[in-house]
Amino acid sequence: MNTDNTKAQMRKGILEYCILAVLSRNSCYAVDIINELKKAEVIVVEGTLYPLLTRQKNAGLLGYRWKNRPRDLRENIMNSQNSVRFISMSSTRSGKSLLCQLTRFATGNNGSHEEND
Repeated sequence: MNTDNTKAQMRKGILEYCILAVLSRNSCYAVDIINELKKAEVIVVEGTLYPLLTRQKNAGLLGYRWKNRPRDLRENIMNSQNSVRFISMSSTRSGKSLLCQLTRFATGNNGSHEEND
């Protein structure tokens, strides 16, 4: 068994869960997601984050919306004259539903088992 591959897949799954958790609280930008994950001591770089965001968007778990941000924030520059355009992301109903299901499962509160005393 290749434990490195297993660890990588588990880490990717945990990151996808964390992204949904961050976006379920409010809309934000990729840099905000990275900062939230860093606060939780989950290390992620843009090269890892963007493919996960794209996959979640394609699966209908999150949506993108273009917004203007002040020019002094240079991350994720896309295009503009007086301001910088960013992609703001938010969790969709499907994303919130999946997050809820995963959380219930992870906490053992999925109602599918009974305690045996």
